[in-house]
Amino acid sequence: MLIFGTLGPSGSNHDWIAKRYLEFHGLDHARIELFDDFDDALNSMLHGDVHHVIQVAVHPSVTGTVARYRGRAHIIDTFISPSQSMAVLTRSEVNLPSSLGLQMATREYVDSSQWGTLVPEASTVAVSQGLLNDKYDSGLTLLKYAEQYPGRFRVEETIGTVIDPWLVYGMEPTCGNGVLVWPNSPAASLFHDDCKL
Repeated sequence: MLIFGTLGPSGSNHDWIAKRYLEFHGLDHARIELFDDFDDALNSMLHGDVHHVIQVAVHPSVTGTVARYRGRAHIIDTFISPSQSMAVLTRSEVNLPSSLGLQMATREYVDSSQWGTLVPEASTVAVSQGLLNDKYDSGLTLLKYAEQYPGRFRVEETIGTVIDPWLVYGMEPTCGNGVLVWPNSPAASLFHDDCKL
C-alpha cells in the first residue's frame, strides 16, 4: 500500500489537498499519514515508513526542507490546487476584537494591523480550536467552521480559496539534467496563443 505523508491535523488544507491529489491519480489503495512537521514526514520517508510527502510550496519550511534533504528526498512532482475557503472569524460575543490567531504563512491574506496581538498557530485547524477555546478574539481559519458552529462566530472577512503550488517528494528522482515540463500544459497553450499576437 502506498503511503503519502503530509502536515496534519485531520481536516487541514494539507490533508484535504493530499486527498484530492490521490483521488486525481486514482490511488484508492493509498492512504495518508499526518505529521506535526515536515522534518518528521521526510525522515519517515527516508526510513521507508511512508513513500511520498506532499507539501505546499509556500510553507515557511520549504527552503530548509529542500536544502536539508537534498540528494536524499527528491521533488518528483508539482501541481496547482485551490485551498479550502478561508475567512477571518470572530467570536460572536466579542464586539471589538484585539487578538488574531493565524498560521503565519497566511498573514499576508489580511491587513493584520487592526489586531493588537497576533497569536501564531501551527495550522488553520489549530486556529479554529483556539477560537473554540476563547484563546483569541478572531482567527484566520477555514470558513467551514462558521457553518459547523452556527452562532459561535461571525465572518469578519471572507478570503475565499487560495491557489497554491504544491510539491511531492519521493526517494527516486524523476528529473534528470533537463527541464521536466508538461509540454501540453494550460500554460503552454497560453504561451503559444501569446506568440500569435
